[in-house]
Amino acid sequence: MSVTKGPTLRARARGPLACFTRPELKVERFSYPVMTPSAARGLLEAVLWKPAIQWQVNRIHVLNEIKFTAFRRNEVNSKAPAPSTKTMIHGGPVPVFFADEDRAQRNTVALADVDYVIEANFVLTGHAGGGDNINKFVEMFERRVAKGQHFHQPYFGCREFVAEVLPADNPPPAIAEDRHLGIVLWDIAFGTKANVAIFFDASLRQGVLDVPPDAESALATLHSGAGGAA
Repeated sequence: MSVTKGPTLRARARGPLACFTRPELKVERFSYPVMTPSAARGLLEAVLWKPAIQWQVNRIHVLNEIKFTAFRRNEVNSKAPAPSTKTMIHGGPVPVFFADEDRAQRNTVALADVDYVIEANFVLTGHAGGGDNINKFVEMFERRVAKGQHFHQPYFGCREFVAEVLPADNPPPAIAEDRHLGIVLWDIAFGTKANVAIFFDASLRQGVLDVPPDAESALATLHSGAGGAA
């Protein structure tokens, strides 16, 4: 029987700013105090993404003290409208959008000086071919992390908050802090008709956030209160 689940892999990610936006405070961006599992998965996919594998985040170690910083930014209220299919085929005038006329000043409460170690593994998907195997992707991931390679720039929540990804070789210890984080975004279940946000009851224990292995386990914490501080 072939192995379809990879071993636990580790990567360190750090940067000067991060914003893992709470969905209930979307207009005025306010960050969760810790990186969300979905953000960690996106960061790993920035380093190594293939249709043949799917990342599963297991733990997030918080290495630096949790600190917030606030600032204001000019943002646009809407996206530039795309021309209609008829216009693209037959030509004609296209919608006009001037960002200078559609700006609004919004407040952002972000995290400052973040540093994490992410523990995760991947599973082979139905898209894996005959030449795909666990060792192949483990070696690819470790090589890319060691060389600082990625498919697109890793970031912390917002694309402008760039993340440096490096090997988790002898990192500093996690902060010695226990904290109940409350209801935190676990991940997004993408569907053909709609996308569904999945949450879980999260707690930091000695600086480590344990991540539920699947959506069912994540939802179970909301009913059992399993994520609450002891």
